[in-house]
Amino acid sequence: MRRRGVTVILGALITALLAAGVMVAPLPYVVLKPGPTVDTLGSDNGTEVIQVTDATTSTSAGQLRLTTVNVQSQVELVWAIQGWLSDDDAVVPRELIYPPDQSEKQVQEQNQQEWKQSQTSAETVALRELGYPVQTYVAKVTDGGAAVGVLKADDVITAIDGTAVTGPSQLVALVRAKPAGTALTVSYTRDGKAGTGTVTTRASGDDKTPRLGVEIDTKQPHPFTITIDLDKIGGPSAGLMFTLGIIDKLTPDDMTGGKVIAGTGTIDDDGNVGAIGGIPQKMHGAKAAGAKLFLVPKDNCAEALRNAVPGLPMAEVATVDDALTALKTFTSGGTPKACSAS
Repeated sequence: MRRRGVTVILGALITALLAAGVMVAPLPYVVLKPGPTVDTLGSDNGTEVIQVTDATTSTSAGQLRLTTVNVQSQVELVWAIQGWLSDDDAVVPRELIYPPDQSEKQVQEQNQQEWKQSQTSAETVALRELGYPVQTYVAKVTDGGAAVGVLKADDVITAIDGTAVTGPSQLVALVRAKPAGTALTVSYTRDGKAGTGTVTTRASGDDKTPRLGVEIDTKQPHPFTITIDLDKIGGPSAGLMFTLGIIDKLTPDDMTGGKVIAGTGTIDDDGNVGAIGGIPQKMHGAKAAGAKLFLVPKDNCAEALRNAVPGLPMAEVATVDDALTALKTFTSGGTPKACSAS
């Protein structure tokens, strides 16, 4: 064989080997893919997702499905190319999912904590919608504090100067709205009986912040127990769908109208629905699961509109009440408030 021919063959072989090396070399990207969807009203791996004891629950003909995103963390060029060409997947910089100052394990642990918190907030909001309000109560009266002789441990504080107390943060805001030395009328419930008292707030030392002189905590008495058994997913984005699932199970009406409804969104203790990541992948997952409506957090609407999935109507929700209204409208044959780009 001539020298030139050998050189060409060797060159081609080296090029192929280099190309192969490039194809399998890890890249600083991850691929986001549609993940599994789970019916919060049903079971997962043979276990009921939302379990309620000591209460009568209802059965719905439809489904309320939470949606997820799978993250492919090790990405080679061939996978990146496939992701770029896919309508369902997205290739994003790795640091968006795994910050440089956190390991994958740390991110997973944080996601798991947020997952648990989303369940706690979902229960809080659902119970309030069901008529079990959050109560702010006196955990301890501070020795020598302003409330000594007026309030007692376990008193539930219901109002300050006639303004209803809906939570600890509001109680603090009401107390701090007036300077130290102000006499406040504190309404409370003690052993099931309503009462009122006057507490003159005090400042502590050089700190001029007015204080009531109590340590507070919250409780939400209800006659049953709620357990959410779904630990294989992380992050806070299932909060809205857990909330709706709990409400549906504990009310006689079928909120689904026999339809498959999917959605996403965080939930806080006040019932606000927050934005999430991976909205395009979640919409594709919802469509594949047979969803007839997708609940979209208001702050995700612009992105959702850019990535609209044919045949999947979207409803804009900013609060859990918005979501309940959207479900009622949709299942009665109406058109829920659609996503807007603004």
